Amino acid sequence: MHKYTIYTLALLGTLFSGFLSGVKFFTNTCALGETCPLFFGKPACYFGFGLFLILFILSNILVFRKAGQEKVTLTLIVVSILGILFAGRFVVDEILQWSQTGFEWSALGLPTCAYGLIFYMLVLVFVLRYRKASQVVVV
Repeated sequence: MHKYTIYTLALLGTLFSGFLSGVKFFTNTCALGETCPLFFGKPACYFGFGLFLILFILSNILVFRKAGQEKVTLTLIVVSILGILFAGRFVVDEILQWSQTGFEWSALGLPTCAYGLIFYMLVLVFVLRYRKASQVVVV
């Protein structure tokens, strides 16, 4: 059951970050009227999309293949932690910015990086639960 939740979260994260990346790429503006944080001079949503796409590909392997489950779960854990660190950095930046300029709600309530952070955290939680429930041993 947990592997289908991981798959769904990875799919939704890929679609959401893909939407943000597509809007930025094709219109050179940020979706939802937010400022676009940069990472190595490129929009952060591009990197978020890449991380979610990796999670989605791995979750496909988890759902549709039986072999290599140990390596797949380990890689899902590592990539979701990287996503947490990545999105968390931007969320901290946004909180610090709010403390100086005042809080402004985005079109979705929270900044898009906060939603990415939530999705990465949920993926990690469900991968750890899946690993524990299936007793996949990661060496």
